Amino acid sequence: MAAAAPGLSRITGVEVYLPPARLDTAAVEQRLRRESPEFTVPRGLIGRVTGIRSRSVMAESEQASDLAVNAAAKVLAERGLQPEDISLLIFASASQDMVEPATAHIVAAKLGLQCPVMDVKNACNSFLNGLEVADSLVAAGRYSRVLVAGGESPSRAVRWSVPDFETFASSFPGYTMSDGGYAALFEASDSGASAGVLGFGFSAKSAHWAVGTLAAGGSAFPRDPEASYFSMDGEKLKDAFLDLGSGILHETLERLGLGWQDFAAVCVHQVSAPYREVFARGAGVPAGLLIPTVEDYGNLASVTLPLQLKLALDTGRCGPGDLVALVGLAGGVSLGIAVVRL
Repeated sequence: MAAAAPGLSRITGVEVYLPPARLDTAAVEQRLRRESPEFTVPRGLIGRVTGIRSRSVMAESEQASDLAVNAAAKVLAERGLQPEDISLLIFASASQDMVEPATAHIVAAKLGLQCPVMDVKNACNSFLNGLEVADSLVAAGRYSRVLVAGGESPSRAVRWSVPDFETFASSFPGYTMSDGGYAALFEASDSGASAGVLGFGFSAKSAHWAVGTLAAGGSAFPRDPEASYFSMDGEKLKDAFLDLGSGILHETLERLGLGWQDFAAVCVHQVSAPYREVFARGAGVPAGLLIPTVEDYGNLASVTLPLQLKLALDTGRCGPGDLVALVGLAGGVSLGIAVVRL
């Protein structure tokens, strides 16, 4: 359902941290061939199917919390803020350091924050849902400055030893994903200011939850090593998103009296280059409004939208007064949009 937002909060800063280590697609295939003697990956297949050339890989000593902390430290320094200036921390990510406690506590400890914290989790849409929570709490007057941060560590869940093509296909998402962190600041808008969050819209078709999983660590598979790898049926996932449709995007824009032509940039979650184009055509998003990232950065899960927003700001694609749409797709499955005036 679409929900109205009063425009009482705004994004005042966004930063992204990408680990310096890079892994190109040829190296991914080489490692698969090296560690999977029973199965030969067709040369160039991953690149042809996804369009991905490279991805970031975190150091063995890093955790998901470290990726979020690095991004958060950048945004705090940019704004000249101290730990005591943050009134709430939301860790919004598909990844986590451990099941208990909330990773937000670990991030807060590393940053020296003393404020309340919480985790928000909804696969690749975690960032959008974190913004929704932050916007609601700031608009309600509960908190004056909320830090939403996340760290994605999918490299820890890649299956490198595959016995056959069926296992390779179900493990395929791991070969597309990238590690990274993000941080965004949410603050109350000045009275009468035009900048702010104008609205959100979300929809879900949760009957499709089993199409893609990373099952380890919960009550279903607490100690099963086989559940510690990504598992996904690509064709069923595509069918799930077709079933979900893109109606919530059009409903939200119609409610706000907007069309895609009103936006300076449209940031869209990207699992592959071909699917980005398919989704954009289906949703009616003009190609010139997109911020292509998956080719050089891989699938960054919840970091994807903050990265695109940061790139759009840094390259002058958008600036103060401009409208930006953040469109997220996630396993489960769900679709969401946030409309923001910078």
